[in-house]
Amino acid sequence: MKSRVISGVVAALYLLGAYLGGGGKSLLQMIGFLVLPMACIWYSDEMGGYTGNTGLLMGGDEITSTSPGCLVALGGWLLLLVPVIVGVIMWMVGK
Repeated sequence: MKSRVISGVVAALYLLGAYLGGGGKSLLQMIGFLVLPMACIWYSDEMGGYTGNTGLLMGGDEITSTSPGCLVALGGWLLLLVPVIVGVIMWMVGK
């Protein structure tokens, strides 16, 4: 439950920053970016339990075994924090 609240706050801050920094188009792009990491964090067990055809997403390959939900959530957190990580690296390089 804590993970959902914290990720929701981070996502809300991203959305606010996108809107204030670039308007509606940036907001829509940020929403598109947030879909996968938020799904991985909020529904990690369900997403980790998926097996079957991936369709166009991964070239139609099959997912033949499940993934641990905690690893799916970890991947979601890494994706969610990519903008922060890139920002920190850019700030450090600029100094």
